[in-house]
Amino acid sequence: MSRLLNRRLAPIAVVALALLLAVPAIAAPKKKGDAAKTVTSVELLGEVDIASGTLFDGTIVGGLSSITYDRGRGVYYAVSDDQGNHDSGNPVRYYTIDIDVGDGTFGEGDVTIVGVDPLYENKKSLFDTFGLDPEGLVLAREGQLYLSSEGVLGADPIIDPFIRRYNTQGRVTAEMPIPDKYLPNGVDWGVRSNLGFESLNMTPNGRMLVTANEDALFQDGPKAAPTNGSLARVLAFDARKRLPVSEFVYEVEPVFEPSPIGAFTVNGIDELMPIDNAGTMLVMERSFSVAGPAGGGSGNYVELFEASTVGASDVLGLDALYEGGSPVAFTPMSKRSVFVFNDALDWVDNIEGMTFGPDLPDGRKTLVFVSDDNFSDFGPQKTQFIVLAVDIEDAG
Repeated sequence: MSRLLNRRLAPIAVVALALLLAVPAIAAPKKKGDAAKTVTSVELLGEVDIASGTLFDGTIVGGLSSITYDRGRGVYYAVSDDQGNHDSGNPVRYYTIDIDVGDGTFGEGDVTIVGVDPLYENKKSLFDTFGLDPEGLVLAREGQLYLSSEGVLGADPIIDPFIRRYNTQGRVTAEMPIPDKYLPNGVDWGVRSNLGFESLNMTPNGRMLVTANEDALFQDGPKAAPTNGSLARVLAFDARKRLPVSEFVYEVEPVFEPSPIGAFTVNGIDELMPIDNAGTMLVMERSFSVAGPAGGGSGNYVELFEASTVGASDVLGLDALYEGGSPVAFTPMSKRSVFVFNDALDWVDNIEGMTFGPDLPDGRKTLVFVSDDNFSDFGPQKTQFIVLAVDIEDAG
């Protein structure tokens, strides 16, 4: 566990005892190549920034909340969380981006936007304004993308969160069934506003689609605050059968630092990414405090954890993690800190997207990150691309 857990008023880990059947992993390893992995080293290769308000093909390049790598084409796709409500009238869309890390370095001139494509609500129609809140994007296989939406609790009626499969022309080809526990009533059940399916990724074998709610569901206890952490659910779908198959509890850290009384604070899972087929994944938490000095004054504190479902309770059958004001008994996922962005960068923006890129000549893997500038009208936020080099080895 990270150093922040001891700041909780009532640490959940103390009361979380094994009650439900613990399962070994999201997908039990069946082959030698499915052994558990672990991160052994992390190095910052560099960052490249794109100014807020930059235009491409008549669209504002901003709000990039997820990124995924197309190994076959050697390009990346990044979804914008534009809900169609900006004066530009830009549609919900994703960008195709060239990111050059072939020489083992990353700097100016290594990021080029090469395309933009709209995403449709169905086979023919674009989304209405505020018709979704797009956050997660992952390439499952060549020509097949999955998109997650947090839902829109402010709509009347409420628009539910979803996970849909798309082709690269932006047309819907399938939809995942979302368990009822996530569907919000806006009061005491389901995802909280803007704290739904922020993350989305695949296991390396392509069999499992994995997501998480950013912070606790209404019925799963309090949101993260400077004095307490929170409980998020990591949900896995069988991609072929399009069914939820397992779910585990991940303990979100407390907000990194306090804000003025009544000011906005948040912490939660911005992205997660399996590194093996045995339940090990990288989980990125982003903490934000209004007027906080973290992140060079941005208020952001971003930490990367390695977490595992091994030994954790499968809570897919549990509709609520709290009962009578206290958490029920379960064993959460294990976790350890592997990288703190604030220790390596002078400015840490609202980092939300994470994906593996190509391997480096020395055998290390690249981890590529992108930030959501919140369409900040030419500053102070920016779209920030960051690349890390990581060693990942067998855990045994």
